[in-house]
Amino acid sequence: MNNLFGYTDDELVARYIDGNNEAFDILLKRHESKIYSYIYYIVKDDDKANDIFQETFVKAIMTIRQGRYTGNGRFMSWITRIAHNLIIDNYRQEKIENCISSEDDELDIFNRKELSEGTIEDTLIQDQITCDIRRLVDALPDSQREVIEMRFYRDLSFKEIAELTNVSINTALGRMRYAILNIRRMAEQYNIALTL
Repeated sequence: MNNLFGYTDDELVARYIDGNNEAFDILLKRHESKIYSYIYYIVKDDDKANDIFQETFVKAIMTIRQGRYTGNGRFMSWITRIAHNLIIDNYRQEKIENCISSEDDELDIFNRKELSEGTIEDTLIQDQITCDIRRLVDALPDSQREVIEMRFYRDLSFKEIAELTNVSINTALGRMRYAILNIRRMAEQYNIALTL
């Protein structure tokens, strides 16, 4: 691994494409502080910054593996743009979630779905979805199931998952990606709806 430290970012990307996972680990170590600081400077929330930071590198991995990396010698600019776009997506999602509905031109801040108790049908459907997801997670290979459980049920970061499972962050992110793809594939195969 030490002999990779002298490589440029694009050389490391090329090594990663060729199957050298350590090359991506070096890219992550090289840029994680700057990227995290950039995200935190904008969102001003540690948990949100951590989530966006992790999403940034998951998206980078997926883009590189799909052969769509277009950094042209500017990896830092490229990954910062990914982070920036995810920050914008996050703010858009928050804006949508915080919309207030109105009836008869009068604002009613209490007329929001998340404040209602929901119907028995909604509860039954949600219970069925939770049960279906649990069965799909149980059907995953051990390494993928472990990452899903640590991330979503124990709320651990990818860094913590990597440390607990003695693998690189890149490997933990890859396992998560394959787990999600497998869950989607199985849901489609067995015609299981995963949303309300």
